Amino acid sequence: MFLVGLTGGIATGKSTVAKHFRDNGIPVIDADAIARLVVEPGKPAWHKIKAAFGESVFHAESGELNREALGKLIFDNVEKRRMLNEITHPEIHRIVYKEVIKCFFLGHNFVVLDLPLLFETGIMLGLMHKIITVTCEEDIQLTRLMDRNHLSEAEAKKRIKQQMPLEQKCNQSHFVIENSGTLQDTEEQTMKIIAVLQDSNQHWKIRGVIFATAAILFSSIAWILNYKYKIFTSN
Repeated sequence: MFLVGLTGGIATGKSTVAKHFRDNGIPVIDADAIARLVVEPGKPAWHKIKAAFGESVFHAESGELNREALGKLIFDNVEKRRMLNEITHPEIHRIVYKEVIKCFFLGHNFVVLDLPLLFETGIMLGLMHKIITVTCEEDIQLTRLMDRNHLSEAEAKKRIKQQMPLEQKCNQSHFVIENSGTLQDTEEQTMKIIAVLQDSNQHWKIRGVIFATAAILFSSIAWILNYKYKIFTSN
């Protein structure tokens, strides 16, 4: 099984592309969904965030994380953003790895990892066999973000600028999906990529390496145990 990274810029349409993969029976591991999961009330990351940022970033009644308040706090403060990442990223990656292993044993040829900050963090970049970047025209991205998050133009531009430029991401990707047109156009682009990925035999190579390594490991353990047993019985 090999890993495919799905990334892009904020409000470029990654969720739309991810849905096309799911609709075609391909597992998608959504880092944003996991990020929401790890900060649920009572979770370790929830306690750490409360200790680091105080009560003001939580809803008083439910105790749930107030994402809007936290967002305003960290977007203008690099140090606080780093603190938040140090709290949440290890928890997120632990669950991602767990889901990847599950997909491997379920027999999937490949799995898509929806990672908005794949290039920015670089943590899982080396594990990706292929990378897909979803892009769109700048004015469309800005409008989508303003409408979706109810932001002013200045706030939306600030959030976009905090990510790596889309052009750089596209230049470092194996596939690029231009999501400025119709939904049908986006689906057609995605289906072409799915066809290429499904034709790949990379998953057999990776499974072969994993099984060969496991066989060598078990053989070595068996030889050591047998050797110790012979020494024990000879004495």
